[in-house]
Amino acid sequence: MSGFSSGIPILTLLTVLPLVGAVIALFAGKHARMVAMFATLLSLALALLAWTWLPANGAIGLVEKAAWAPSLGIEYNLGLDALGCLMLVLSAIVALMSIDAAHRVHHQPNLYFALVLLLESGLFGSFTALNFFHWFLFWELSLIPAFFLIKLWGGKNRGPAATQFFIYTMAGSVALLLAFLAVFLCTGSMDFGQLTQMASTGALDRAVTAHLGPVTLWLAIGVLAGFAVKVPLAPFHTWLPNAYAEAPSPVTMLLTGAMSKMGVYGLLRIAIPIFGHQISQIRTPLLVLAVITVVMGAWAAASQKDLKRIFAYSSVNHLGYCLLAIFALAVPATSAGMLNSQAAALNGVILQMFNHGLTAAALFWFVAILQQRSGGERGLDHFGGLRKPAPVLAGLMGIALFSSLGLPGLNGFVGEFLIFRGVFPLAWVAASVSILGLLVTAAVILTVIQKVFAGPVPERWAAFPDLNHGERLALAPVIGLMLLLGVLPQLIVDSVNPTVLNLLAHWRF
Repeated sequence: MSGFSSGIPILTLLTVLPLVGAVIALFAGKHARMVAMFATLLSLALALLAWTWLPANGAIGLVEKAAWAPSLGIEYNLGLDALGCLMLVLSAIVALMSIDAAHRVHHQPNLYFALVLLLESGLFGSFTALNFFHWFLFWELSLIPAFFLIKLWGGKNRGPAATQFFIYTMAGSVALLLAFLAVFLCTGSMDFGQLTQMASTGALDRAVTAHLGPVTLWLAIGVLAGFAVKVPLAPFHTWLPNAYAEAPSPVTMLLTGAMSKMGVYGLLRIAIPIFGHQISQIRTPLLVLAVITVVMGAWAAASQKDLKRIFAYSSVNHLGYCLLAIFALAVPATSAGMLNSQAAALNGVILQMFNHGLTAAALFWFVAILQQRSGGERGLDHFGGLRKPAPVLAGLMGIALFSSLGLPGLNGFVGEFLIFRGVFPLAWVAASVSILGLLVTAAVILTVIQKVFAGPVPERWAAFPDLNHGERLALAPVIGLMLLLGVLPQLIVDSVNPTVLNLLAHWRF
């Protein structure tokens, strides 16, 4: 079904809605948060509506196309499959969580919430655009509000953290842009679907070689570099702990819950479909980097004393599993068993993206709650015994922590299980070493639970306030979703699997 043919250009509406909300929020004064909340709720409703309109065969649907600058290979081309739509739903949920958590923004709240909505628009545009020029505009658009949100409302080292974040991601964007300018020079196209079709027949490689010589592999590396910074892949991750730690916790929720997924999404929508054959040629070094990301992220988290830095490095570890699966499946399928393993790994990646976004955003929300109640404290050793004065906080945050740990019955388990189910037959050595990441992550999460909630209650926390009714009501749907998807992952998998099979059918390794 097309968004235009149904009479509703739903993807255009989704992208424009937060922009309109941002303009209204700028002039809404103390009501800016309510404007942002309403705009994001409406966006979530539209994203869920789009989910019900997706084609059953997993192909791109809801297509909206219009001429823009045909001579430059630029057209207004939007479309959606289950991968993109799930990211829209995730972005709307995380934005809603972030706005709810930011009820104590007193410094220029109208500008703050306008920037949050501008960031949401950038996310929506990135997950729906099917033309590189159009996609790149939104990819960059999301970077600007994120920079200012860190720079203006962050911690004491917010300046260097914001600058480092901007420079790293901008360097990645330059690599992406140069690679795609070269592709356009050789093919005359910026359309992802057309370039994927050319790549699947080898025409893309021949066109690049005819114009520029044998440089397709270097173009693939440039594209990979752009996405490696965003995810991030070691050693391009060093901006992340500083940005996550210095950003206000509601902004960190957006960075980890939604923006980091842009990198993984870019690998699945752009890098693998267009440069799959080249990526398969460097699969081994990429797998080594993915394993380092998984294991290093877990060990780095174990050495931290700041809760935000612990969860920042834990995010590197969890997204490392997605990278592990993507690089592992970049190999020609020579049997039905291999194809099944690729499908399991890819289903796992998409589930992990959604589940990690939900869980990581929730964890930083809980950190924000702890900071509000303790006067800004967030050190691992600053608390203790909070289970006694704040049992509801301990219980709900415990569920989110166990989800991050990957406990069976919670949403965090399903994606990781599918990833390892798919990766073991494809790259058993990499999968085996990555198990270390699971073990260390479990130790890290259990340490957080023990240090923050167990043991004797320090005298100054004897009257630590528990969650109020408003906070319980806000957190209940998020925790409920973790439980629901842990028990019924087919709510997502049944819709995503046709898209997974459709993607694998069009990829050439």
